[in-house]
Amino acid sequence: MQRKLFTSESVSEGHPDKVADQIADAILDECLRLDPHAHVACEVFTTREYVLIGGEITCQGDIDYEGIARDVLRSIGYTSPEKGIGADTCQIDVRVQKQSPDIAQGVDKGDPLEQGAGDQGIMFGYATKESEGYMPLPISIAHKLVRTASNLRKSGVFLHARPDMKSQVTIDYTNLNQPRIVTVLMSVQHDDDADLDELRSFIKDRIMIPVAASFGLNTDFEILINPTGRFAIGGPAGDTGLTGRKLIVDTYGGSSRHGGGAFSGKDPSKVDRSASYYARYIAKNVVAAGLADKAEIQLSYAIGVARPLSILIDTFGTAKVPESQILDAVLKVFDARPGAIIQQFDLTHPCFRYRDTAIYGCFGRPDLDLPWERLDKVEALQKELGITR
Repeated sequence: MQRKLFTSESVSEGHPDKVADQIADAILDECLRLDPHAHVACEVFTTREYVLIGGEITCQGDIDYEGIARDVLRSIGYTSPEKGIGADTCQIDVRVQKQSPDIAQGVDKGDPLEQGAGDQGIMFGYATKESEGYMPLPISIAHKLVRTASNLRKSGVFLHARPDMKSQVTIDYTNLNQPRIVTVLMSVQHDDDADLDELRSFIKDRIMIPVAASFGLNTDFEILINPTGRFAIGGPAGDTGLTGRKLIVDTYGGSSRHGGGAFSGKDPSKVDRSASYYARYIAKNVVAAGLADKAEIQLSYAIGVARPLSILIDTFGTAKVPESQILDAVLKVFDARPGAIIQQFDLTHPCFRYRDTAIYGCFGRPDLDLPWERLDKVEALQKELGITR
């Protein structure tokens, strides 16, 4: 019998692409703090001792772009060129202009609930019963590996580790009722003088084994740690970073389709971000309501138009009631207009920081209270379908 293997990856806050995402979202946070009606589309590029900030931003307030970027780098742990980039030594260029009035006129409609989508596009949301957070196991484990390693590094327990890290997890789904971990891979940037044997032992014993055990899964998997043998040069010194280049890490690790739009650096009028959150919200409530074991939602929009052009649900043959009935219930319970999403989730006055969602994924986050992760529509869906529990 041929095994059914599936793999997902994650990256740490020190990965060059994630450095760019965090700077872009930190700028968004500051814009919304000063002006809840700010329109932000921020892009960041990083390389050796250099950061470029560009995009279209309209905000009532003065933004210290350079200061924000340096604060982000410093908080990650990039305090010298030797570590990857120096927060106080790197060059920072700012090339920001205001949003096009042609786009603004399509978004700003007076009635907040009728504001148009900030662009056309398609967005997907996904949920599955295979983990407590309604997320696929491979990406959930991969995120926890790098999050745990980063927390240990920043607390001073993980000696000689530097900020840039990657993880990869392969799950065997041959027996759907008993998934097993096949391989765990981690690449961790380290100091020049690190003892590599001690580093590998720490990663295996203090990170890999405990994380796997926390999911109630096997710990007899194949282990790969820094397969090239050495990883001292990392961060922007080792590779360029660019906003929006880790879309699959940000979402479902490849278990679901993706519409192609990035999240970071975009205010919630951009449906790439807000509608992706909402699609996840719908899918998670559908699964939690017992209507299917897994569900994928697709939404589509036209620029300047409030109501979605289409809504599709796919339960991959796991639906407990006909998909047509689930879709009817979804259409009655959920309002996927951008203005309604922003209002329901309070996305322009967030109780969270967008920057926090730029690392370790936007979904299934046990460490953040994210409004799109709440299960407050379960009873409404069940009521529409006449289900009592």
